[in-house]
Amino acid sequence: GRIGLWVNASDTASLRTGMLAVAADRGANEGELTAARSGLRAAADLVWDHLDRSDRPWLLVLDNADDPAVLRDGGWLRTSPRGTVLVTTRQAARHWWPGAELLQLGVLPREDAARVLCDLAPEAGTEEEAAEVADRLGRLPLALTLAGGFLAHQVIDPWTMAQYGANLDGDEGTDPIDLLDQGALATGDSDSRHLISSTWQFSLTALERQGLPEAVTLLRLLSCWSNDPLPLSLLSGVGISADLPPHRVEVSLRGLLDQSLTELVGGGVRCVRTHGVLLDSVARTIPPEQREALAATAAGQLLKALPEVPQRGAPDPRTTLLVPHAVALLRRIAAGPEVSGPTVEAVAESLLRLVTALHRAGDYAPALTVVQEAVERASRRLGADDPTVLRLRERMGRALFRLGRYAESEALHQEVLADRERVLGPAAPDTLTSCMALAYPLQPLDRVPEAMTFVRRAVAGRTAVLGPDHPLTFLARAFLLDVPNGPELEAEADNAASLVADCHRALGPDHAITATCEASCARGLFYAGRPDQALPAARSAVALAERLYGSDYWLTLNTRSLLSSVLDALGESAEAIAHGEAVVEGRARTLGPTHPWTREAEDFLADFRERREAE
Repeated sequence: GRIGLWVNASDTASLRTGMLAVAADRGANEGELTAARSGLRAAADLVWDHLDRSDRPWLLVLDNADDPAVLRDGGWLRTSPRGTVLVTTRQAARHWWPGAELLQLGVLPREDAARVLCDLAPEAGTEEEAAEVADRLGRLPLALTLAGGFLAHQVIDPWTMAQYGANLDGDEGTDPIDLLDQGALATGDSDSRHLISSTWQFSLTALERQGLPEAVTLLRLLSCWSNDPLPLSLLSGVGISADLPPHRVEVSLRGLLDQSLTELVGGGVRCVRTHGVLLDSVARTIPPEQREALAATAAGQLLKALPEVPQRGAPDPRTTLLVPHAVALLRRIAAGPEVSGPTVEAVAESLLRLVTALHRAGDYAPALTVVQEAVERASRRLGADDPTVLRLRERMGRALFRLGRYAESEALHQEVLADRERVLGPAAPDTLTSCMALAYPLQPLDRVPEAMTFVRRAVAGRTAVLGPDHPLTFLARAFLLDVPNGPELEAEADNAASLVADCHRALGPDHAITATCEASCARGLFYAGRPDQALPAARSAVALAERLYGSDYWLTLNTRSLLSSVLDALGESAEAIAHGEAVVEGRARTLGPTHPWTREAEDFLADFRERREAE
C-alpha cells in the first residue's frame, strides 16, 4: 500500500530537517545525509532521488506551507511518478502553485463536526448537543479540536456539551476566544499556530511583509460585521484615513483572499464571507483608539447602502443580506464605552431602515425578531426616549399587529405615544404617526370610537404640520374610510372620490400611497352600502396593487378580499369565490394557516359558498 510521509513546511529549518528524514526513510545512508547537511550535496536532489526510487508508492504531506518561498528556495517542491505531494497552506493565490490542482478546504459538514467533538469528548453529551456546539464554532476544525480537548481534560467539575455552548455564548461572562485557547493548554500544546487567538497572526504578518499593512485594518473592519455573506458593494468607497485609504481597499481584499482569511461567495449577489471565529478573535484585539473609527465607518457604509425610506414590495436582495451585519455591529458596540453615541445612533438608524424594509416586504416575523433585539441593545446606550429608539419601538408594535398579536401591539403603541407626547410634543410628526399606528390594533379589538379619535387627530395634525397634499396626510384621510361604520362612514364615503383624485393629482396614478387610498376608497364605498360604486374602484385597486407589489403582498390580498365581498354582494358568486380562494391560499402561504386574517378569509369564503348553494 501507499506509505504516508509528513513534513513541517512552516519554515526553512523545519522543512530541511523533515525532508532529510524523508530521504532516510526512503533509503539514504548516513554518508549521503552528512554530505547533504554539510552542503557538499544538494539536499533537495538527494531527497527527490530517493523518492523517485522508492520501492513503495507514497503520499508526502508538506504541512503549514504558508510561505511559498520556503518551498521555492532550494527546489524542494517537485513531482514524482512514485507518489503524490499534498501541500497545506493558507496561500490560495494560484500564481504561487503553477501546475498544481488547488483544493479549497472549507469547514466540516455538520455531522462530521459533531463526530469530532464526540470522539474527543465522548462523555460530554449527545451527538445532537455536539452538533449545536459545532454550529456555534462554525464547524472550524481547529476550534472543534480545541473545544474537544478542553472537554476531555476537565477533572474536578467536567462540563457537558450544553454547558460549554452556554459559556461560548458568554452566559457566565467568559470570553469565547479565551475559552477555546484553554483547549490547547489542557492538552499541553501551546504552539501559537494551534491557538485561536494567534493562529491568524501568521497570515497577517505575511501580508505586512508583502507591503499590505492595510489588510489588517480591512480585516478589523470586517470584524465589525457578521460572518454571514457580506455584499461586496458594502466595501465600495470605504476608507479609514491613512490606515485604509480607498485606493488600497481592492488590493487589501485580494491579500485577505490570497491568505484564505476570507472567501468569495457565489450567488445572485457578489459577496465575501469571513469565518465567525476569526472575526471574534480579530474584534477582541482591536486597539481601543481604533474602535470608534472602525465602527463609524461600518455604520456609515450600511447607511449608504440602505434607502432612507424603504418602499413597499419585495426588497432588494442586498438589503436582506445586510440584516445580520447591522445586528452584529450593534452587538459589538452597544456594550462598550469606546464608541460614541452618534455612531450607536447611526447603527440604530440602519436597523430601523432594515426593519422597515422587512415589514414593507411582508416579512413580519423576521422584522419582529430583529427589532426586538435592536430596541433592547440600542436602549442601553441611547435610552428608551431617543427618537430613533422610539421609532424602533413603534416598528415593533406594527410587526406585532401584522402577526395578529393585537393586544400586545395596542399596549406598546400606547406606551410609545405617551413617550412621544412627553419627549417630542403632541403635534410632532412622529407623535401623529403614533396616533395612526395605535388606531390599527384598536379596530380588531372592537374599540372603533377610540381608533377614530386618534385618526381624526392625525388628519388634523398632519394637515396643519405637513400640508394637505403630503403623502402622510393622504394616508390619514384614507384611514377615515377604513375604520368607521354607520352614519359616520356615510359622510366619509362622500369624500372617497375626492381623496383618490387628490392622490392622482399630487402623487401620480402609480404611487404607493395612491394604491393604498384607492383600496380605502373601495372599502369605504362598500361598507357604506354602495357596492355598485365600490366595484370599479375595487377592480382598479387590485390591478394597481398587483402591478406594484405582486399577487401575494398584503395590500393586494386585502384588496382582493374586498373585491370578493363586493362581487358577492352584487350576486357575482362564481367570481367572488374565485377571488376568495386566491386570498385564502395567499394568506396561508405568507402569514400561515392560523393567522387571524387567514381564518377570516376562510370564513368569508365559506359564507360565499353557502350563499351560492342556497341560490
